[in-house]
Amino acid sequence: MADIVLNVEVRERTGTGGARDTRRAGLVPGVLYGGDKDPVAIAVKANEFRKALYTGKLLGHLVTLKHGKETQSVIAKAVDMHPVTDEPTHFDLYRVAADQTIKIGVSVHFAHQEASPGLKRGGTLNVVLHEVLVACHADQIPDEIMVDLTGLEIGDTIRVSDLKLPKGVEAAVDADATVATVATASVMAEADEAADTATAEEAVAEAAAEAEAEAEKGGEE
Repeated sequence: MADIVLNVEVRERTGTGGARDTRRAGLVPGVLYGGDKDPVAIAVKANEFRKALYTGKLLGHLVTLKHGKETQSVIAKAVDMHPVTDEPTHFDLYRVAADQTIKIGVSVHFAHQEASPGLKRGGTLNVVLHEVLVACHADQIPDEIMVDLTGLEIGDTIRVSDLKLPKGVEAAVDADATVATVATASVMAEADEAADTATAEEAVAEAAAEAEAEAEKGGEE
């Protein structure tokens, strides 16, 4: 059962102007879509939406949407935030059934760093996947995927197949995909240097291409 209930109202005006008017009225505009129904422009009181958002159980979780006497199970797929005020400015909800199997990304967290011999000897945790795509019923979405680092040495790799997922939850990505590694500081430095070099080479190539294009344009004129 969903922990959060969002009381919504239907918006008559859509588009940028309609969304702006909605926010001025103390509401957060959003869109409800999915299933076999048309998208619907909706809104939630700003204070209620903030309260739901800051519980940490809104995004990526099963939520009950309520409009009058009607209710609908939904998944909060996205929330846009204002770049300065950090206030929610728009949201997307996706219609689902509680027993419907969906695919959704779940955050990966790491525990017991102090129990990893490799990290204690100066190794670095290199996180490759910050979230993992899983398949499960909409009412069984885990809050997080916890990885136990106990006993891990430098050079060890944590793969998707190593993750301990709750009953009814399956990984929807390659089982051999790397989630994280315990690397030496020198390996991490080399990886960072390689990434910086690749970025620099891409910038040089782009600049050369732009210069060539400008030269060709000038020749045509």
